[in-house]
Amino acid sequence: MSDIRDEAESGEAVSLAPRAPVAVPRVLALANQKGGVGKTTTAINLGTALAAIGETVLIIDLDPQGNASTGLGIERRDRRVSTYDVMCGEATLRQAVLPTAVPRLHIAPSTMDLSGLELELATARDRAYRLRDAVRRLNVDSSHYRNESFDFTYVLIDCPPSLNLITVNAMAAANAILVPLQCEFFALEGLSQLLKTVEQVRQTLNPGLSIHGVVLTMFDARNNLSNQVVEDVRQFMGEKVYETIIPRNVRVSEAPSYGKPVLLYDLKCVGSQAYLRLASEIIQRERNLRAAATV
Repeated sequence: MSDIRDEAESGEAVSLAPRAPVAVPRVLALANQKGGVGKTTTAINLGTALAAIGETVLIIDLDPQGNASTGLGIERRDRRVSTYDVMCGEATLRQAVLPTAVPRLHIAPSTMDLSGLELELATARDRAYRLRDAVRRLNVDSSHYRNESFDFTYVLIDCPPSLNLITVNAMAAANAILVPLQCEFFALEGLSQLLKTVEQVRQTLNPGLSIHGVVLTMFDARNNLSNQVVEDVRQFMGEKVYETIIPRNVRVSEAPSYGKPVLLYDLKCVGSQAYLRLASEIIQRERNLRAAATV
């Protein structure tokens, strides 16, 4: 893990010194209703990169498939308390939190039970705010749990590939949305639908919600279509698109089968280096946002 920290701190663009814990975490929801765009891969590896530069990170796995949990080495038999229990009000979020092999990176795992949550909460008046309320209690609960005293500085929510009640909960709980977007045909069509949903949530549930940025994933420089998608998305979204582009990389694809983030599986591969740059870019945007808020 120290190698990752060294690699992260060698970047020229941003000073990545660890900062003191904060009382309220920044909550970023990774959302896109399309499957296979890199949401889970980005959540795992961005969380690892942020932890490597001194942040204390929680990944909330809200996908019933539980790929984020599996990708961080959490066996299904160990998911005794899951995000399903949290959303049903049967457990606090802190009770669901499990450590991972990455220092300062934790996960609240999911199970297949989440797939029936929408029906179970259909008549609940607070059904859209279950996750928001759980996240608000997170650091308070943490300070009184098993004599541990730490605050999460970032919460990353891995959303399912749909715009259902679970994703709406994530958006209602989030400060901002991070959109992984695969460099493929119809990318902009899916993005337009997501932006409409974000606007609806902003108007009805979460006035402070914003788009943090769009990260282009699975980029293949040999493919003319990939280059055209990058150009089109940058023209459509402007500065909201991160400069960092995540390339197609076999090491990124292999890592989850070993229950590891790619940054632990192969730090030197191009995929790992891209996620370190993305973490650096996100930290810089966060600093810019804080600076603008104080003006």
